[in-house]
Amino acid sequence: MSKKKSLTLGFIVGASVSAGIALLSTPESGKDLRGRVKSQSLELKELLMNLKEDSIRIKEQLLRTSKEGAVLVKELTEEMRKSVEDWKTAVEPQQENIHQSLEQIESSIRELEEKLKNTNANS
Repeated sequence: MSKKKSLTLGFIVGASVSAGIALLSTPESGKDLRGRVKSQSLELKELLMNLKEDSIRIKEQLLRTSKEGAVLVKELTEEMRKSVEDWKTAVEPQQENIHQSLEQIESSIRELEEKLKNTNANS
């Protein structure tokens, strides 16, 4: 049973039990009691209608929010994909230059190491 049905059933059972207790324990006259029961049943009916309307509004809001969220996630994903592609396009021409610069730096470091070894060996 869904939560909505359980909640509705709980309200109905609770109202019925409380009405029964009120009928059995009241010192009022039958006419007064019937009037009060009628009034309370109308209030309960109104409460249940309000509850139903509120649950429908909440359901509709959740549906709208989830649809909007799905659209936003899709747009964000597309923007991120485009940004990554743009970044790759901007970086690719520079990759070869960076690679060559790194090779030159490594070569210079090896030459310096060799010079240091030779200097230490001659000392």
